[in-house]
This record gives sequence, C-alpha cells and structure tokens, in this order.
Amino acid sequence: MNEPRIALGTVTPFDGMDVPWLLRLRSETRRDHPFLIWAPFDAPARKWTYGEFHDRVGALAAGLVKRGIGPGEAVLIHLDNCIEAMLAWFACVELGALAVTTNTRSAAAEMNYFAGHCRAVAAITQPAYGEMIAAHCPDIRWMAVISHDPGQPTAPAVERGERFEALFADSADRPRRPVDPLAPCSVQYTSGTTSRPKAVLWTHANALWGAKVNAVHEDLHQNDVHQTYLPLFHTNALAYSMLATLWVGASCVIQPRFSASRFWPVAMQHGCTWTSTIPFCLKALLDQEVPKDHKFRLWGTSVSDPTIFSKFGIKIIGWWGMTETITHGIIGEIDQPNTPMSIGRAATEYAIRITDDDGRPTEVGGTGNLAIKGVRGLSLFAEYLYNEEATRTSYDAEGFFLTGDRVTRLPNGFIKFGDRTKDMLKVGGENVAASEIEQVIVTVPGVRETAVVAKKHPMLDEVPVAFVIPHDSARRDDLADRVLAACRAGLADFKVPREVRLVDEMPRSTLEKVAKAELRKLLD
Repeated sequence: MNEPRIALGTVTPFDGMDVPWLLRLRSETRRDHPFLIWAPFDAPARKWTYGEFHDRVGALAAGLVKRGIGPGEAVLIHLDNCIEAMLAWFACVELGALAVTTNTRSAAAEMNYFAGHCRAVAAITQPAYGEMIAAHCPDIRWMAVISHDPGQPTAPAVERGERFEALFADSADRPRRPVDPLAPCSVQYTSGTTSRPKAVLWTHANALWGAKVNAVHEDLHQNDVHQTYLPLFHTNALAYSMLATLWVGASCVIQPRFSASRFWPVAMQHGCTWTSTIPFCLKALLDQEVPKDHKFRLWGTSVSDPTIFSKFGIKIIGWWGMTETITHGIIGEIDQPNTPMSIGRAATEYAIRITDDDGRPTEVGGTGNLAIKGVRGLSLFAEYLYNEEATRTSYDAEGFFLTGDRVTRLPNGFIKFGDRTKDMLKVGGENVAASEIEQVIVTVPGVRETAVVAKKHPMLDEVPVAFVIPHDSARRDDLADRVLAACRAGLADFKVPREVRLVDEMPRSTLEKVAKAELRKLLD
C-alpha cells in the first residue's frame, strides 16, 4: 500500500519546531498578553498571560519528571474544561510524554480500556472522577486530583490520589529534549466501526499543523478572542480553538462547558470575536437575546449560514474535519459567500476525493464516499496507537484516508454532508459507533440479537435506539430495563440508547444482514 508519510530527507514546514517551541516563542513575543482566560460559573474570571502560563507549564513538567514520568510514557488527562487540563497537556507534551485526553462522560469500563490500551502510567483528574479512576485504572502508578470540579459549586472529598498542586516543581528545572516535530505528542480516542474506540496518535507536527492551518481557515489574528466551551479533550476545542489561538498569539476564553444563559455575558465581558460551535449550542441560543454591540465577526460550525440561525446576524462558516485530519479537510469561505447548509469547499491543504462504492468519480449533484489525502504525521494523524491493522486498512491503495462519511457534490464546487457509511451516529456533537453499543447489549442475558440505529432529535441531532430480539426463553418484562442498565454501566451517557424496542424479527437486506434503513423508518 502506498501510504502517504514523511520520507527521510523531506523538509517539513515545522523543521526545528515543536509544541514547546511555540509556547516559548509566544511567552517571549506576547509575554504580557492574555493567552487563556478561565471563566468559571461561580467565581470571577482569571487571566493567564503567555509568560505566566509558560512558567507554570515548565514547573509542572519539572514536577512530572520528578514523579517519574519519562518520554514516551502515557498520562491520562481526565478533566472537564479547566486551566489544569491545559497545564497538564502542555507539561506532558514538553517532557515528551503522551498526553492522553479522555472523554469525561466515559463509563468506568471505558476508562479501564483506555488506561490499559494506552499503557498509562499516571492519571490527572478531578474529584468527581477520582474514585472511578482509582478503582478502574489499576495499572497506573499514581493519580493526582485537582481541587475542584469545573462548573460545579462544590467538590466531593477524594481519599485516594495526591493533590495536583503538589506536583509543581521549579520551572528552572523544566526538562530539555531535542526538538523533533515528528515525535509523538498526544492521543485522543475516537469511535469507529469496531467495538472499541481507536487511539488517534498525533505528532508535534500534527499539533503545529492544526495550530497554523486552523488559524488560517478561521482568519484568526493576534487581537482575536476565541470563546471556547466545547470539551478540550476533543479536536474541535483543542486544535480549532486553543492551538489556533496560540499560533497567532491571541486570547482564548475557556468556560467549563456550554451554558446558553452564560454565553452572551461571557462574550460581552471579554470582547469575544470568534467561537467554534455545534448546532446543539446554536439551537439553545435561539432563546437568548442577542446583544447589539457584541464583537463577534465569525462563527464556525458544521454547516454554512443556516437560515434558522440568521437572527444572530453573524457569518457562520461550515466545515468538515476529523480527529484524524487535525483541521478541516473541507472549509467554508471567509471572504466570499457560501452556499447555505454546505460544509464548504475542498481545503487547499488536502486532496479530496468523492467516489461511488466501485471507485468511480461521483458526478455533480450525486452523493459519494469521501476520502482525503495528506501526509501522515503532518496533515494526517500518525497512526492508530498499537493498532497497525486499523491504520493500514484505513487507507486505500492510492494513499487516501477512508473517512466513512458520504457527501454530496453541489454544482458550484461546494460540498454538502450526506451521511455516515460506517454506521455512525452524531449525538450532540459526539461520534458514536452503533457497534460499540451493540457489543454491550449482546452481553445481557436474554438478548439473542440487537441492532442500534439513529433517531432524529431536535436538539442533539441524533440519539441511539436499540432494537432487541429476545431469546425464546427470556423474561421480557424487565429485559429493556436490564439492557439500559448494562449500557449505563459500560458506556458514556451519550451512548446509552434513549429507547429499547423488543421485536420478534429484524428486517434484513440479506439472510444475515439487518436492514438498518428499514429500522430507521420505524422511528419516523
């Protein structure tokens, strides 16, 4: 297979650079300018200048080295949005450890898998998750817990672990290592068609690519203020918002999570000019009064200029991207009109291909399979960690990454999102694999067969619904409840089916394969 990757001797755009280099540069050129502004729900906002943040990252990196964390070792960062999450990410990256950010809505069984799969040696978390991490991540050497639960009024006491604040040492002892843009940097787990999420590995060059290209796509400049409330353990907030802000030396306002009632007050207080958002948040904001003197000039989300959101009076650019692409492979126009409801045009940094199942080019007006070509370790992720087979099969013979998404070619060069071929759901901005839910359900005693499909939802876009064929001898009176209980115990809350339907048979496209399209019709 002709995998696109960086060959020896190739000069990359980030030679001589890595993430610590970029943070250090900004601490010198923008030392007193606010980098991160923490806007909690229950206290005044706190500003961290580039210089101050750089110093604290160095102190934490030095402390992590003293606690035995070495280059290449994985550290779980299981935190809601907060400054500590960013300090931990940058400190791990600086000393050469793998910063593994995990979804805080994950169930205990998922955390057990994440920690074991990435071979985590330590974890940094918050009081609400401390007991779960201690109980279900048995192979970590130690766990540190921050002093608060972001966005919550009080934090429960945690008897296990040590205080995060005690990890810091002298920033003068911050670790030094050779600059290598192709060195491993961070990991995010993303849902796929397999029963287990895959670990997407980024290099430092990937992170810098995300920082630079996202800033270009979003027309970010050093005087911008990017409002961030989407979770920082995902690519959207981490790369589209925070790293892009760092690249240009701008400011990033971090909120614990999205709050419709707090959105405009925070935006007005800090003069926010940009936000990356999702339709769920935009729908919630329709009930809020729009201030006439706000500073926003652009918003970015999954589609361009949806008519329903015209009341905001702000240009909204659409985009498409994945954890594996780091930035947007398809992006709306900043300076020209966009086709409403499109996701934009093919980004200049990638090759985009749209074909049918036999590889024939999709005609204008048709819908086909989306593939994208870049360079592994630079403009595409390095690999699926510890999963060579999944990495290999995610590319075709010509080096195109197979996204599993389907898109429609519009007559004017714009592209519209179609659907997902990999049996994926989009639940409130989270990607969910139906197979992952099905793998949990089939373990429930009394379940003979199951199929999970998406049901349209006015706020969350889609929610999962499970169809279950019981064993002939199974008790039916409480089977649905037992299925839901198993899902709550083994899956993040957004993956739990909103409904379980017991059926005697499934519609089938063949003798073996369930016709999920027919099941979806039953939900309309």
